[in-house]
Amino acid sequence: QVQLVESGGGLVQAGGSLRLSCLVSGRTSSDRAMGWFRQAPGKEREFVAVISWFGGSTNYTDSVKGRFTVSRDVVVNTVYLRLNSLKPEDTATYYCAATKVGDRRLDTALREYDYWGQGTQVTVSS
Repeated sequence: QVQLVESGGGLVQAGGSLRLSCLVSGRTSSDRAMGWFRQAPGKEREFVAVISWFGGSTNYTDSVKGRFTVSRDVVVNTVYLRLNSLKPEDTATYYCAATKVGDRRLDTALREYDYWGQGTQVTVSS
């Protein structure tokens, strides 16, 4: 089993920044990918970013490219999502997710992720 705990959310004005963290514990492995997703009220959960734990390759949804950065620290088993130039439409609950061991693909589909955190709320005021 893998446990994921997100933190770092909060209320910020448009144009501001936040850094989300996702602490990974349990059956940790470098042989997987770590994704970030978000869900706004009344909307479906959507892909935001993904990073390959082993090599650090990344992929982003178009709406956050150039504003968000995903990274990982293998020493402290933590994945980060840096959110810059935030917009009100970025308001959502942000979730960290992990693929099963052996799946290093930069998956964007929710169904490819086996483990999920509880989420952290990001609210951007205009």
